[in-house]
Amino acid sequence: MIRGRFAPTPSGRLHVGNARTALLAWLQIRHAGGQIALRMEDIDKPRSRPELAEQIVRDMRWLGLDWDEGPDIGGPCGPYEQSERGSSYEAALARLVADGHVYPCYCSRAELAAVASAPHGLASEGPAYPGTCRKLTAGERAQRAAVKTPSLRFAMPDRTYSFDDLAAGRQQFAAGTGGDFIVRRADGIVAYQLAVVVDDAAMGITDVLRGWDLLDSTPRQLALYEALGLPAPRFAHVPLLCGPDGSRLAKRHDSLSLEALRGAGIAPERIVGWLAHVSGLLDRPEPIAASELIAGFELGRVSREPVIASDDLLKLLRTASTSS
Repeated sequence: MIRGRFAPTPSGRLHVGNARTALLAWLQIRHAGGQIALRMEDIDKPRSRPELAEQIVRDMRWLGLDWDEGPDIGGPCGPYEQSERGSSYEAALARLVADGHVYPCYCSRAELAAVASAPHGLASEGPAYPGTCRKLTAGERAQRAAVKTPSLRFAMPDRTYSFDDLAAGRQQFAAGTGGDFIVRRADGIVAYQLAVVVDDAAMGITDVLRGWDLLDSTPRQLALYEALGLPAPRFAHVPLLCGPDGSRLAKRHDSLSLEALRGAGIAPERIVGWLAHVSGLLDRPEPIAASELIAGFELGRVSREPVIASDDLLKLLRTASTSS
């Protein structure tokens, strides 16, 4: 059975950029006759807000997207909130520690900032960690542990990672790309990279469609799947939806949040049609229900270049009304 998921972080409102990725992921799975899980990635509690999680559920249903399992309807792979899945993460961490895949890191933010010229960093995270604490002796670790609580870093294997991306094509990353990365912060919060791997495996996710900005982190996740003995899903990374200036649409674009657009009286079919058009699925931005796009969906039609939302199209979304 094909299984996909949408896993938003409830620290902000869904905007049209999020909606485009969610729509494409939903169409990919529904076209294949598969199942979809909705999972709230609220593991960082200080940043996550329950009311935003509720708003995300309302916005997605209003847009015409549904799911087979989720925090609002339950399912066999719950709980569907990362904040309730801590025991699974601790079990994974224990295995990584026992197998020697992680090490304690005592570096301060100032020390990490000093490696700004380090090579092989990820575009989404900056310079690579140079492996400072990986080289510490047992005695040096004991000395540092007496004055500072460490984070835990995963030691990236010295090997090349290659995979066939369903949207971006063949991908290959040189050994050490991105450097060793944190899997548990010093404050005890499990990092996204580990949580998403554990959750996707536990929920039987076979296909992950997400934004291009997460492409360079895929080798890290593949390394974690291997270390934990878990099957990796197929990945499809689609270009982001960007504003006229070329910067990606983000949570700061409140006027383009689904909540704001809905409040302005814009019909969901109008938004779906516009998103389908800029994604290459429709010749014209005509109103259409998400369900009407399922039969003819082809991932190969989605552009491999960033999608620029013109001022005219953004104005259309801001000013259109239900009657239009």
